[in-house]
Amino acid sequence: MKKFLIAAVTLLTAAAATLYFSPAALTASVLLVERQLAGLSERQVALGDLSIHYYEGGPARGETILMIHGFSANKDNWLRFARHFTQRYHVVALDLPGFGDSDRPAGSYDVGTQAERLESFIKTLELGRVHLVGNSMGGHIAGLFAARYPNQVRSLALFDSGGVKAPKPSELFRLIESGQPNPLVVRSAEDFERMLAFVFVEPPPLPASVKAYLAEKSLANQAHYDEVFRQLRERYIPLEPELPRIEAPTLLLWGDRDRVLDPSSIEVMKPLLKRPSVVVMENCGHAPMLERPEETALHYQAFLDASGN
Repeated sequence: MKKFLIAAVTLLTAAAATLYFSPAALTASVLLVERQLAGLSERQVALGDLSIHYYEGGPARGETILMIHGFSANKDNWLRFARHFTQRYHVVALDLPGFGDSDRPAGSYDVGTQAERLESFIKTLELGRVHLVGNSMGGHIAGLFAARYPNQVRSLALFDSGGVKAPKPSELFRLIESGQPNPLVVRSAEDFERMLAFVFVEPPPLPASVKAYLAEKSLANQAHYDEVFRQLRERYIPLEPELPRIEAPTLLLWGDRDRVLDPSSIEVMKPLLKRPSVVVMENCGHAPMLERPEETALHYQAFLDASGN
């Protein structure tokens, strides 16, 4: 018994040391806990020659909520938000091609191509009619999908979405138009801190070692994200002519202090939609489901309930 206790203590000490000294291991452990709390499991599916990674959880026969992340993000962005829905809904959050653990094809990353890949993903997984939720670039893709495939969408939620020309240009686009570097692309360790401050009013708390690890990963993706952003701009598809084709009830949810995509976008989008709802969250930035997941989930569930879902 004494030897067993010594061995157990030794193993626990070694595990703790590994987590302390290995930011990658600590990050993986945190994500594992977040997945378990959300009731999600990691999955993988082939779409032609592409390997797509995603999270899935909740009742298999329930209505599906499909969550689509934004630029330079991945499926992990939805974990704390998703935990509020897996008891009642079948929840899926994917890594778009080019992001997270999914393959990076040599082809295009414009929203039109990604919307077609999304249609293939939904068909391959036999998800049927879905509740679509998209943030930022993911909102642009979701909005385009809902317009082009209206019979496949039960409801649409756009969180700080791209795709329209805001009456008030955002700080992001003012910086880019003036020739400044894209603040969403990390080019140094210091850039990661600046990026967090740009996206959030109150960035989620992260241990220093984890923050350094995430900064390294972001820095390694610099060239790729520059290319994706270039394609998004050069092959831009405006949502203004697409929005009137959307049949589903649509939630426009925005942080009032979004520096990436200005809340005045709502003024353009709302009149073009058949069944719009609007929520503006005070003192919140560009990714409400990350910055204030519980509050965002309450707003979204209220929207689903009001829509008869």
